[in-house]
Amino acid sequence: MPKFKSFKGNRKTDVLIIGGGLAGILCAYTLQKHNIDYMLVDAGNIFGGVSANTTAKITSQHGFIYDKLVKQFGVSKAHLYLKTNQNAVSKYRELAKNIDCDFEEKDNFVYSVDSLYRIEKELNALTKIGFSADYFENPNIPIATKGAIKFKNQAQFNPVKFIAEIARGLNIYENTTVLEYNGKDFITDFGKITAEKTIVATHFPFINKHGSYFLKMYQHRSYVLALKNAPDVKGMYVDEADCGLSFRNYNGLLLLGGGGHRTGKQGGNWAELSEFKDKHYPTSAEVTRWATQDCMTLDGVAYIGQYSKNTPNLFVATGFNKWGVTSSMVAADILCDLVLEKQNPYSELFSPSRSILRPQLLLNAVETVTNLLTPTKPRCPHLGCALKWNPHEHSWDCSCHGSRFSEDGKLLNNPATDDLK
Repeated sequence: MPKFKSFKGNRKTDVLIIGGGLAGILCAYTLQKHNIDYMLVDAGNIFGGVSANTTAKITSQHGFIYDKLVKQFGVSKAHLYLKTNQNAVSKYRELAKNIDCDFEEKDNFVYSVDSLYRIEKELNALTKIGFSADYFENPNIPIATKGAIKFKNQAQFNPVKFIAEIARGLNIYENTTVLEYNGKDFITDFGKITAEKTIVATHFPFINKHGSYFLKMYQHRSYVLALKNAPDVKGMYVDEADCGLSFRNYNGLLLLGGGGHRTGKQGGNWAELSEFKDKHYPTSAEVTRWATQDCMTLDGVAYIGQYSKNTPNLFVATGFNKWGVTSSMVAADILCDLVLEKQNPYSELFSPSRSILRPQLLLNAVETVTNLLTPTKPRCPHLGCALKWNPHEHSWDCSCHGSRFSEDGKLLNNPATDDLK
């Protein structure tokens, strides 16, 4: 991965990008292609956060989402969602032609363990929006299912190799923390940045006084085991249920994912995956393990666009709902058009200012109020919620908004911006 210096001093720029994950770097890459004056700052090293822990599936099949989209937004907008994500797959395919990043064409499968009815509803929704998908009766995974829906010609890759090449030559500053936004300037550790327009791509947005993201999102944690001496499943698989399992192969390894739960809550974690491995892949051996977490929105669609109605020059990309790879490319497309003041056909669908009247809003509010009233320490410096000890990862986790801290109080995951006192 290329290294970049820290930012020191004062500077004006047309576009400031905050956050050096996949979405931020793709925004920078796209702006540079348009010869736009920009700079990207990251509090640590680029690609050192959540993006680095992705299982890197490049697909427009985000669970059984199209039936939900048709019901919530109508056939036309469901079609737009499919189209922009299919475009994202194509853009990765085109870029990967010149980058050694282990890009592989793969079919993607979403399976259900208990409901043929949900499979049929999803297939019906896909037919309505004009997309041809296949019912697959016997998925190549060791689980009894009711079948799966297959999207052909999707892909997987090595995102670290991809970003290492994409980032070279970009105007990036590492180890540069944005400490404050006063409505005009961004104050960093060693200077001040004045931007005409700003893109916040920090996984969970850190500016709390706009957009109400602390109500509109929560974070979901999930786990992965990399196994050797395990079979090739010949595709990419994921359960349509939030807490199901995912499978894909890479470089002779099987990446087994699952054990998920709301950050700060109890879940299956690695123990669930290890039990599954011992039962279904008894001759396999664990090579490594890791965990990650995703921002989940109220309606299953990412928030990409103007940060809030009252911030016309402030933009955001967040809430990728476990599909950060394709969503990052979608974000780069939409946000670069918006900062260039061009019309984008997908911006309304992803607008962060769309209706928040969804059932998940009440669940998020109850979780927040409950934890605010829980009289225990330590407290999260983000909004003061009670933290819970995570014995599996030896961290203090916040179930309100997903901030995490090491045993000695160092910040691991945002939206908090400070260590524990």
